[in-house]
Amino acid sequence: MSKYYNAQRNQRVYIPGSNQPFKLSRSKIDAFVKCPRCFYIDVRLGTSQPPGYPFTLNVAVDELLKKEFDLHRAKKIAHPMMQTYGIDAIPYEHKDLDKWRANFTGVQYLHEPTKFLITGAVDDVWVNPQGELIVVDYKATSKASAPSLEGDLGAQYIRQMEVYQWLLKNNGFKVSSRGYFVYLNGKKDAAAFDGKLEFDVSILPADGETAWIEPTLEKIKATLENNKIPTWHEECDYCAYYRARGKHEAEVSSKKPPKANGALF
Repeated sequence: MSKYYNAQRNQRVYIPGSNQPFKLSRSKIDAFVKCPRCFYIDVRLGTSQPPGYPFTLNVAVDELLKKEFDLHRAKKIAHPMMQTYGIDAIPYEHKDLDKWRANFTGVQYLHEPTKFLITGAVDDVWVNPQGELIVVDYKATSKASAPSLEGDLGAQYIRQMEVYQWLLKNNGFKVSSRGYFVYLNGKKDAAAFDGKLEFDVSILPADGETAWIEPTLEKIKATLENNKIPTWHEECDYCAYYRARGKHEAEVSSKKPPKANGALF
């Protein structure tokens, strides 16, 4: 058995017809957007996709950024990066900020129509002079091109930000539609490593739109209540792999038994 993956791991699965709140994370919502079939097999049937390897370097960068912005939060002043990019805001101070940032708790809101307890852990929150909260997400990478929010990955990042905005709004806060991504891009052109990795830092703005979230929650509810597994998703790599594997397994099983020399065909 794999030491990294247990297909029969104990996890809370959705029970059709139950009126009890069911915790649904921001990442699970995004999993549904990307592939309803894989989402259903995970949340309704209890078999999730194999996990990716943890991005421990990214986690370290996140923690260091939080500490750096926390220094300015305590002083109630803007970080120099915010001034450089003309962002009129300061890091937001709130008694629940540590809880909002914590995985498995995060910002929470019970969506009564579906009984989904929606959760999402933010990286940071700033506040502008109008008292609007600004959702901020940290990203770290190392690539030749300048970081951007274009393409499928950028769209995924923006959906992530929008769920955080929706959660804060539903907790009674004024929230700006403008959010920011603090993007760190590891430099590869240094003459030597010398035990340190340097980054180019940029702040990318994005305007969020949360109108899609509640209709998506309704679709998730309807999908989970249905006893039929959703069809294969054409743009899902996991679905493409399972379909191809199933086809090849069927082809092999239909062949004659191997010959004496071990040749199959």
